[in-house]
Amino acid sequence: MSPESPSVRASAVESLARSLREHGIERVRLAFVLGSGLGAFAERLERERTIPFAEVTGMPGSAVPGHAGRFVLGEIAGMRVLVQQGRVHLYEGWSAGDVCRSVRALAALGCRAVVLTNAAGGMRREWRPPVLMRIVDHINLQGATPLAANEAGHGPPYDEALGTALDRGAEKAGVLLARGVYAGLLGPSYETPAEVRMLAWMRADAVGMSTVCEAQAARAAGMRVAAIACITNLAAGVGATPLSHAEVIGSGAAAAGPFTLLLERAVPHLAEALRRR
Repeated sequence: MSPESPSVRASAVESLARSLREHGIERVRLAFVLGSGLGAFAERLERERTIPFAEVTGMPGSAVPGHAGRFVLGEIAGMRVLVQQGRVHLYEGWSAGDVCRSVRALAALGCRAVVLTNAAGGMRREWRPPVLMRIVDHINLQGATPLAANEAGHGPPYDEALGTALDRGAEKAGVLLARGVYAGLLGPSYETPAEVRMLAWMRADAVGMSTVCEAQAARAAGMRVAAIACITNLAAGVGATPLSHAEVIGSGAAAAGPFTLLLERAVPHLAEALRRR
């Protein structure tokens, strides 16, 4: 994964933003990025229009199961939103610029906020997956950053007002929403028990292979960021069963109802948080 020059990255973002605009994706203030097995929320949109990644110039596509690879534009709770079903990962061979190209393009089109979601392994023994966790901070252990030198001063990416909006959505939905720190590792292998003990020492609550670069890039591009991890399994050495992607997809499906209801109930509160600033 060779680093991209700022000019190459900017050109790629501009090309993608132009193609998204040609497909009618503009004047959207709120976007959602859905991780492995979490695509059911897109089915709740009204007056929806689906655009496969393959039809959008410059949009990278993932081969990982559970990532539909499409944009869905529509309305929910009276608000026009964009849902990105699927993402690409560093472990697939994509660069940090590739991983974050879509959130940067959305920012260029005027999107003001993004809710990132992912499937993750849990570090707390008391959890019984699936569990939903609002990410309040992260640890980037991926060995990559999407930021240029002049973007390094933006501070923590996660917006507390948007996070509170998710909390209120969870309360309205009657869904438990834990809070915690997410550790982003490169992958594609799952962590060893020794690595999980290291992450526990670092006070991580969940571990996965995405999100951290997107959160940094979105914040640097001027967007407000919130994030939810769906704890689909206990991390190696915490749980008693071997880890598998099938378990991730299965737990994501089991969480689909509460997860979708939470996001749906949170949209009016997210909209209110955006109006206030």
